[in-house]
Amino acid sequence: MFRILFHTPEIPGNTGNAIRLAAITGAELHLVEPLGFDFSDAKLRRAGLDYHDLAVVTVHQDIDAAWAALQPQRVFAFTSDGDTTYTDIAYQEGDVLLFGPESVGLPEWLKQDPHVTARVRLPMLPSLRSLNLANAASIAVFEAWRQNGFAGAKL
Repeated sequence: MFRILFHTPEIPGNTGNAIRLAAITGAELHLVEPLGFDFSDAKLRRAGLDYHDLAVVTVHQDIDAAWAALQPQRVFAFTSDGDTTYTDIAYQEGDVLLFGPESVGLPEWLKQDPHVTARVRLPMLPSLRSLNLANAASIAVFEAWRQNGFAGAKL
């Protein structure tokens, strides 16, 4: 399945929603510290409802630890200044969908990381700067899953 990677997420509700997303799609959720919350946060628990035990969630000390654990073949860095539209990618099992923190997005050094295959954008009106992190991850995961026939899903 696909792997969602949140680099230093800040808002517990977004990560809670991503936990639910991972559970219902079979994706893995990987989080890179520091996190802007702890796992006992009520907002995180509420957003994830009872899906916490149904999702694969891994916390990594830093991005190097994430790369070592994931050993990715392809990493798609989602950023508002991406040069590839998310629908122009032919997603494959094991792809990593990388997202940055809510307040600032991916840092430039991470967009340039040699693990990154492409910088990807979700189309939006030019007068707006970004989409909610959990919503952006949902759009990307469902497109990747759709392209792969919704493997494992009840259709």
